[in-house]
Amino acid sequence: MKDYLVCIDSDGCAIDSMECKHRHCFGPYIIDVWHLEAWQDAILNRWNEINLYSMTRGINRFLGLEMMLSEVAAAYCSIDGLWHYSRWCRETDTFSNAAIQKQIDLGVHPIFEKVLDWSNRVNSGIGGISELIRPFEGVLEALKLMHENADIAIVSSANPQAVQEEWTRFGLMAYVDHVMAQDAGTKADCIAKLLHNGYASDRVMMIGDAPGDQKAAEKNGVLYFPILAGHEITSWQQWIGEGYSRFCSGTYAGAYQDNQLSLFCDNLTQDK
Repeated sequence: MKDYLVCIDSDGCAIDSMECKHRHCFGPYIIDVWHLEAWQDAILNRWNEINLYSMTRGINRFLGLEMMLSEVAAAYCSIDGLWHYSRWCRETDTFSNAAIQKQIDLGVHPIFEKVLDWSNRVNSGIGGISELIRPFEGVLEALKLMHENADIAIVSSANPQAVQEEWTRFGLMAYVDHVMAQDAGTKADCIAKLLHNGYASDRVMMIGDAPGDQKAAEKNGVLYFPILAGHEITSWQQWIGEGYSRFCSGTYAGAYQDNQLSLFCDNLTQDK
């Protein structure tokens, strides 16, 4: 509807949810489903490092699980069926509960039943910690500002029901024109689909907090503004105060974006 498009990731970018979701749901349910209590502390610390504090931050849940189970198998105990799951992760083009269910229906290996159990537990658990989840300060102000002359799209790999509920509960959905979540494909695919609506690539911005968001933007030749983990409020203030005006005036690309990307990379590669 407008000449400009801003795509925004949800978890860890607009919504302060990544820390609590991983610490309360994703990691603990791996321990429960695969009975890894003997190595719980080390595994949970490593899970948080993979998903929150390194260059794999924001990795798809099923790929993150494959990484974690592979490390468990190498360091602690064997994981029955891991080879089948790893092969699926390498070959599939769709990461979702429905795709896992197809493997179960085909009778590939019982590990897929465990994976689906884990994913379902995560989705259910997230519903039980809603009181811990809220938008980062500055997000609503930014949406109001941007929506005056830009279409707004949520581009997220999170569960679509959770995205809808969270953005609606906090009054953010009133400023959203497109919602593309886990069931819509990869973030790169989602941006590509949005570009088919006629937006010029230099008038499209992806705002994200993870390297996967940056790669999705680069694959489609659009701009990228990073929200720095641990400095989210400052990042949103910078976007409101300077980044967005540069985007609209055509002065964001080049040295300014390069500096933002350098800060982004440094922030995720520092020891935590």
